[in-house]
Amino acid sequence: MSFNQETSFGLSGSEIKRRHLLLKALLVGLATGLLASGFRVALAQCETTRIHWLEQASLGWRIAGALGFAILGGGISVWLVRKFAPEAAGSGIPHLKSVVLGEKNLNWRRLLPVKFLAGIAGIGGGLALGREGPTIQMGGSTGLAVAEFLRVPPGQGERKALISAGAGAGLAAAFNAPLAGMIFVLEELQGNFTPVIFIAAFLASVSADIVGRVLTGELPVFHLRDMAAPTLSTLPLAAVLGLVVGFSGIIFNRGLLLGLDLFERAKRWPPFITGALAGLCLGAAACFTPVVSGSGGLLAEQALRGEIAVRWLPLFIILRFFLTMVSYGSGAAGGIFAPLLVLGALGGLLVGNLGNMLAPTAIPHPEIFAVLGMGALFTSTVRAPLTGIVLMVELTGQYSFMLPLLTACLIAYGVAEWRQCLPIYEALRLRSQSVSTHSAGN
Repeated sequence: MSFNQETSFGLSGSEIKRRHLLLKALLVGLATGLLASGFRVALAQCETTRIHWLEQASLGWRIAGALGFAILGGGISVWLVRKFAPEAAGSGIPHLKSVVLGEKNLNWRRLLPVKFLAGIAGIGGGLALGREGPTIQMGGSTGLAVAEFLRVPPGQGERKALISAGAGAGLAAAFNAPLAGMIFVLEELQGNFTPVIFIAAFLASVSADIVGRVLTGELPVFHLRDMAAPTLSTLPLAAVLGLVVGFSGIIFNRGLLLGLDLFERAKRWPPFITGALAGLCLGAAACFTPVVSGSGGLLAEQALRGEIAVRWLPLFIILRFFLTMVSYGSGAAGGIFAPLLVLGALGGLLVGNLGNMLAPTAIPHPEIFAVLGMGALFTSTVRAPLTGIVLMVELTGQYSFMLPLLTACLIAYGVAEWRQCLPIYEALRLRSQSVSTHSAGN
């Protein structure tokens, strides 16, 4: 097997020696693992404490607490982003793609502290966003920081290879998913395979995952020990799920862009007010059901265990969709990985329950479809099927889901391609360029 020695950055194999990247990539992975673990532990502590307190509080204190946490957290997050590092808004993955493509610069000294603190304030306060996108952007920033510390020449090769490696390490540490981190770099961030990027991403992702497991635990993010393995009888419904979720991914992408456009009109408002208004929506929902706020990890776990009544699933899906659009549109620091997984789990469980009602013998365990829905919605939205499939295996620790998972993900991918819907991170990158050009013109 032969590899093209020309890298995606215009340098030949003789100009970038793979062995020179070994130690640097390992350092990027270790540093990213430490940073990602700290971010993950802080957010988990904030979210667990907030939800537990709200569930135990009386109605009056619950309303005051839910509104107070979300308004203050959302306001601080948007204020920090707009005041000190506008590129820290949202997930940061589109910005990182622009950096790798040479379209934008990366100021890691201001981005890292702003992303870390703004992410904790917003997500910890209850905004419906995830830690994974911010961790990927912080990982890429860490890659550049290590490159500068080691005095890597500011060319178009090694530095960007280490930025990409740091991004993969961020995903690996966020999800305990080293293979998904490496594949994400090749499939989404780079869009091609070169030996240099492969080795850097592989070493950084593995080392970051080791650090993450030491500091946060070795178990998969979602524990599915008692879930039955799907049989061939689940394939027809898995295909139906892929079809439904394929169109749902298109709706999600368009809704996210629409939310950004609506909030763009509020740019003249003080940033704290914008974030506080988004927090007000989240706080109002958390007054009644605290679990719908924040990253939604607890809600996804309930869906995976089949513990949510069928009658509540449509309401939770609509509510989480709306809250995600509002949270991301506000410009707070936070990603869409976790919201996608939550919506996919809820939608998958709904389809599984409907299938169970129609054919209980063929679909005895509807919660299986929560896993399939997560992977299919990620694939339809991000358009990275390999990353989505591998991510689901690593998130759940279950390989037995592979056949129905492949079916649902590939059909969802086909629907999105057929409708010519841009992948969400590419659409966000192009939108950012358009907004920047328009602002410069004015």
